[in-house]
Amino acid sequence: MQSLNADPDIHGILVQLPLPKHVDGNAVLETISPEKDVDGFHHANLGALVTGTAAFYPCTPWGVMKMLEHTGLPIEGKHAVVVGRSNIVGKPMALMLLHAGATVTICHSKTKDLPAMTRQADILVAAVGKPRMITGDMLKPGAVVIDVGINRLPDGKLAGDVDFASAAAVASWITPVPGGVGPMTIAMLLGNTVKSAERAAGLGSGAETRIA
Repeated sequence: MQSLNADPDIHGILVQLPLPKHVDGNAVLETISPEKDVDGFHHANLGALVTGTAAFYPCTPWGVMKMLEHTGLPIEGKHAVVVGRSNIVGKPMALMLLHAGATVTICHSKTKDLPAMTRQADILVAAVGKPRMITGDMLKPGAVVIDVGINRLPDGKLAGDVDFASAAAVASWITPVPGGVGPMTIAMLLGNTVKSAERAAGLGSGAETRIA
């Protein structure tokens, strides 16, 4: 890894997660230079997210924020509920929404009466890794629903964490799986890599992402 960090021709390094159980994933991620951590998983970049300062932010939640920005859906003053608390999606997603002015609730496997929580959401982000866990009767009418989950069903088909058919009848806006958040994750990864290359070449500001 150190040779990759030192190579001026390499501008982005990412680790395909999850790693085998006998490998310490955090230790591996921490060997990546923060300046080449285009996935945004290094503690230095995650710490910058907490304070709202410039950094390479985790690509999936940052892609969600760009989707919301592009559609013009308001965030400030809204109640956002994030179902899932992973370091890759749930926690950074909650922080990004918080920085954008939302009131944020994080739900997880220990949350009591999850439907009562999700029915309060103006914006619901599902990132729990359980197929079709969120159903239409768990939503507030008119809610914005972002489905981050991607699960392989026994028949080989893909499904999100949200039951799309029932949720679409209630939501004002909903992302599909596949074809929703996934392409945005790739776009943010490429964007971070370009910013890293620009900075290395001394072109423009080369500035990392910053929370507005």
